[in-house]
Amino acid sequence: MQDSIREALARHWRLLVIQGAIITLLGISALIAPAVATLAVELFIGWLFIISGVAGLIAIFSSHDIPAFMWSLVTAALSVVVGVLMVWHPAAGAVSLTILLTAFFASEGIFQIAASLAYRQVLGTSWGFMLLSGIVDLALAAIIIFGLPMSAGWTLGIIVGVNLITTGYAILVTAFTGRRIAKELGPAK
Repeated sequence: MQDSIREALARHWRLLVIQGAIITLLGISALIAPAVATLAVELFIGWLFIISGVAGLIAIFSSHDIPAFMWSLVTAALSVVVGVLMVWHPAAGAVSLTILLTAFFASEGIFQIAASLAYRQVLGTSWGFMLLSGIVDLALAAIIIFGLPMSAGWTLGIIVGVNLITTGYAILVTAFTGRRIAKELGPAK
């Protein structure tokens, strides 16, 4: 498994550089305009709910004899209603989305910490940056919890920005580890 990870890093390190740079730049943009980033994230999620709910309603009424018809109808309609409310009243949606994002950052932080520890032999010194990114995600989750509900208007943008920067940086460091591995493996990679 470790050899396949090393080979994948060596083969695709350039793509990781591009991904890390884009994620880092998006994070910097979010920090520059946190209220705009909060609104953008909230509206995006609202439209995702609307689109998925409409698609669900179309699928329900296009098919015949759907098991659990009523359950499917209620969940699709609820998705549309929640999406419309989020798009129509973005400030109210920002608070609930901020709570949801807290759960995401906590999960991502735990995953990054576990992955950094599990693959530290493969990643060389870059495992520490992945560990740091996971710790930062857990700290961000704590900041969100203690700042609610007053700071929901700008916290979401700042939290997303910091998360994107640390994640992008961790990917960049990993990419350069992949470049080093590619040099060690020779010109075939």
